[in-house]
Amino acid sequence: MKNKAVFLDRDGVINANNGLYYVHRPSDFILTPRLGEALQLLHQSGFLLIVVTNQGGAAKGEYSIADVETLHHRLLSQMRTYGVSIAEMYCCPHHERTGKCLCRKPLPLMVQKALARFDIDPEQSFFVGDSPRDIQAAARAGVCGILAETDRGIFDIAAGIAQGRVKGS
Repeated sequence: MKNKAVFLDRDGVINANNGLYYVHRPSDFILTPRLGEALQLLHQSGFLLIVVTNQGGAAKGEYSIADVETLHHRLLSQMRTYGVSIAEMYCCPHHERTGKCLCRKPLPLMVQKALARFDIDPEQSFFVGDSPRDIQAAARAGVCGILAETDRGIFDIAAGIAQGRVKGS
């Protein structure tokens, strides 16, 4: 039996942007409302949780990959307090201004990698993002995309998915 997953964009969905174009300092990394509870619901409902994030500021020299990794380790630690494990965090450190790549959303490569690696059924899976590029990446990978409101939290969306009120593709 294949796994099911919820793919999550980072900035604006997991953490609040708070008016910042790039969130890369620990002091600016503030989780969206009720994130831990939302991910706990999904985790307890049998969904793998996978973060898929563009971090083009790294390519532009605004911050380093080490800065990104610091925030990701912080997130993983915070989610452990809710009994939540995140299966993987995929990150595209490229930007279209610095050259072409195959992984930057709206391209679906990061999602496709996870589908293959974790034997995920795209028809039972969801991608929650706050940008049209997230929804486009989901569609290109055959996953149901759900557009969330930036910085507002995803508890209601998670509850809908966990309770089966939101259906996949």
